[in-house]
Order: sequence, then structure tokens, then C-alpha cells
Amino acid sequence: MSNELPTVALTRLLQGARYEVMPTATIGDTVRTHVPLTVPVTVTAAPGQGLGATLDLATSLADSGYRVVPHLAARMVSGRAELTEIVARLKEHDVSAVFVPAGDADPPSGPYHGAVDLLRELDDMGHHFTHVGITGYPESHPTIDDDVTVQSMWDKRHYATHIVSNMTFDAEHLSTWAERVRRRGVTLPLIIGVPGPVERTKLLGMATKIGVGESLRFLRKQKSVFARIASPGFSTDRFVSRVAALATNEALGVEGLHIFTFNQVEVIETWRRRMLDEAIAARSRSR
Repeated sequence: MSNELPTVALTRLLQGARYEVMPTATIGDTVRTHVPLTVPVTVTAAPGQGLGATLDLATSLADSGYRVVPHLAARMVSGRAELTEIVARLKEHDVSAVFVPAGDADPPSGPYHGAVDLLRELDDMGHHFTHVGITGYPESHPTIDDDVTVQSMWDKRHYATHIVSNMTFDAEHLSTWAERVRRRGVTLPLIIGVPGPVERTKLLGMATKIGVGESLRFLRKQKSVFARIASPGFSTDRFVSRVAALATNEALGVEGLHIFTFNQVEVIETWRRRMLDEAIAARSRSR
């Protein structure tokens, strides 16, 4: 990949992009209507909804033929017995990938105070998962120092297959962070979190669909997102193109896109197809 052209990298990233959705009542049907089976779908977990909503949507989409990645938020799992049931259920539905963040539950539902606790438990139990994602923070964590989050990736490296970043807006920040991760000796592939080109009003509308308590949590967590996506200086097209340029540097190990859809999957899929068509056309012109 070190000699890869940016247009080739952009094509590769867009073809392999995955969509993050929140488990609402109608999102399953919306995904089936607008998202091709070739696009992996990740399903978030929130304390107000419980892991049941995450698992219900993930297994339903898996049964429809999607490659799904449920979020197993460590602080939402009550203990080994529940974790064993979750793993068995996902295996039954041929779900072979998970993403393991710490989660927002406060206090924790069980003994897992951080992602590494649950990852160690999974390792001790034995599991069938071939892909296990952990979190990275190029835009920094709101309450945890960068040194701690980088060390955390090192601590989790033997339990994971890749790192998924939080929502990222600045290619320079991303490059600096990726170099820092590599200097620490963490070699896992990086999947970069990208905000989909969703209108601010639709973000606010999404908040109203996930329950009063969860809406407040969503708005608190995403208030800076509203401002940055709406900023005249930010363009998802331009940012994704800059991520593709970084992906030509093999040493950084940027290997994928994780697109935050805010459940506006029809809009996101239309955008992805347009970007992909333009990248393929640009490659053809350069030959």
C-alpha cells in the first residue's frame, strides 16, 4: 500500500466502509431497504436501551445476510453468565465480529469497569469471534488523558484485531495520533471514524427518537459534533479524501472507514455511492 495512489486508496476505503446505526424501532427495515449486503453494519449500545436492543437488531440483520458488528459495552454486561449467553447467541446467528468499548453505564452493571476487563474474560472463556475491535481517540476522550488512552490500546492489543477511532474531523490530528500509536508499538489496523454528511436538523431529529433520557445523553455527547459538522470549514468529502491520502502511507496502517450514520442510512449510502463513482472515474482518467 505504500505506493498506492490516493484515488486507489479512496476507492478501497469507500468499498469497504462500514455503517454505524443505533437500535431504534424502524432502523432494521431502513437498513434492509437502503444498505447493500456488502456494507457491514455496526450496532451501538446505550444504557437506556440495554444490550437486548443491540443484540436483537444485530441478530435480525445477520439473519438477513448482513455482516454485523454489535457493540458489547463492557459496563453494561452483568457478569460471566450473561457474557456466556451473549456469545452463544451471536454464534448461533453466525455473528463473528464484535466491538468492545467500555460504555457509559454508571455505575457498571457488573464486574467489568473497562473494556480490557471484558476482553480478558472473553479470552479466558474462549470465543469464536474472528474480528474484535477496540476504541481509539484521535480527537481525545472527553475525560481521559491521551497518554492513558494510548496505553489502553497497548494493554488490549493481544485481545483485539483492529482499532476503531472515535468520530474524527481533522486529518492532521489523525496523522499525529496514528504516528503516536505506532511509536508506542501498537500495530493493529486502524479504522477511522467519520461523520456522515447529515444535516444538523436530522441529528436533532435522531435525538428525539431514542427516548428522553437517551436523547439528553446523545445531545450532551454530540453537541460539539453538531457545531463541527455544521461548520462552513468542514466537508465530509474533503476529510475522507484526506484520510485516503493518509492511507497511502503503509506505516500508519489506516485500513478502513467507520461511518457514523445517525441512522440516516439512505443519505449516507447515496453519498458513498457518489464518492465511489467519482473516485473510480478519477482512476480511469489517470490511466
